[in-house]
Amino acid sequence: MHTTDADEIRAYIRWAPETGVTSFLVAIVGVPDSIPEQQIKTAVEVLCDDLFLGAEPAGIHLEGPYINVARRGAHKPSWLRLPDESETERLLALTGGYLRLLTVAPELPGAAAIIRRLVDAGITVSMGHTDATYEQAQEAIELGITHVTHCFNAMRPLLHRAPGPLAAVAQSKHVRGELIADGVHVHPAAMNVLVKLLGPERTIVITDALAAAGVPNTTFDFAGQPARVIRGAARLSDGTITGSVLTMDQALRNVLKMTEVSLQQAVGMLTINPAHAAHLSHRKGCLQPGYDADLLIFDQSLVLQATICRGAVAFATDEWRDRLSGLRFL
Repeated sequence: MHTTDADEIRAYIRWAPETGVTSFLVAIVGVPDSIPEQQIKTAVEVLCDDLFLGAEPAGIHLEGPYINVARRGAHKPSWLRLPDESETERLLALTGGYLRLLTVAPELPGAAAIIRRLVDAGITVSMGHTDATYEQAQEAIELGITHVTHCFNAMRPLLHRAPGPLAAVAQSKHVRGELIADGVHVHPAAMNVLVKLLGPERTIVITDALAAAGVPNTTFDFAGQPARVIRGAARLSDGTITGSVLTMDQALRNVLKMTEVSLQQAVGMLTINPAHAAHLSHRKGCLQPGYDADLLIFDQSLVLQATICRGAVAFATDEWRDRLSGLRFL
């Protein structure tokens, strides 16, 4: 997200349940030559709303600015910064307790100090957009990194003589890894390999979706850069993938088609696993007493029929709108 318009986030809140989303983190990327103060303030404004008319924004994910220019993907070089302890304190103050996840390239000078600080603050620190070696990744995990942002994408690859960060993650017992499950960002065979390496319990399915999500052919603005949907992904004019157009209901179907997991395992990869990563597993990700009543209703073909957010219907087909008429509608 690069917006400074709170109503854009609120519009997403209303639309997201149509795609099987009940809660999400507001992802914020960098801005030129500074930290994204106004974008953070905008997100916090929405997070402080008394009522969410759809999916719940459950916190903030800062994807940068402390990432490696060599693995920047669609992030502009001017958005990137070296880790700075005083700046990190400013980010913590701005996010006002809503920061759930921060992506950092741990090999950057100064990264170790901010990793320790963020871990001490109870924030999940994720390794991403990184050129870390296997050894550097191991050191980062020892410092407290427990998460990897979109495995395979924008990171040093897994090679037999230079195994890189993915090997360190696979050898750990607790680090979780994100997987963009569109079959474009990661080849289906590699998707299956990742799930086998980490196990379903450590794999987190994400969409990494942008404004064009759910639209097959369109052009749109990505943080001031023209982008368009080509061959199932959002791309800049030079062909660089900026993000996906995947929806969460399609992600579930893809995981079942492209990997060897059961429906129960796939559901966990979309629910309780991300809830753990966001420190929300005490109220999200399970259907148990005391948890938020977030649930999806699918037909036998796994086509979404209804989305219930915190006990209220946020989306329903005409048939299911009648069936759920006894519930509150958002």
